Amino acid sequence: MIKPYDDTYFMKRALQEAEAAYKNGEMPIGAVIVINNQIIARSHNLTETLNDVTAHAEMQAITAAANYLGGKYLIDCTLYVTIEPCQMCAGALYWSQISRIVYGARDEQRGCINLSTKLHPKTKMFGGVMAEDASQLLKRFFIEKRNLN
Repeated sequence: MIKPYDDTYFMKRALQEAEAAYKNGEMPIGAVIVINNQIIARSHNLTETLNDVTAHAEMQAITAAANYLGGKYLIDCTLYVTIEPCQMCAGALYWSQISRIVYGARDEQRGCINLSTKLHPKTKMFGGVMAEDASQLLKRFFIEKRNLN
């Protein structure tokens, strides 16, 4: 039996958001939040557009999902994000009590894993879903940035 709504399906939606960020000159990171196989929030980095260092894809998605649900807790929700969350985003995800985080590529330097950022005890985190696609998009972005400067 084919399961149309799996982690790969939703990560592809997050990658579409990352592509939108890329086209707007933003660091290409995208996120979607899902509950019961329904996307309730989608976002991408807006730090340049909003001139706001906190406007990461995850932060935008948390706000949109909380508004959709009418409450601050994201219990039974899954965040799909193209890159492992940073320490700031992991902290916000902790407070949201999100049930599950699925990321694409690792962020070895600024990611929450190497920085030992704690997630909520009930939050499960999984990585590596479409990691190569997410990593290649970031590499392409930084190569083009270097060539413009």
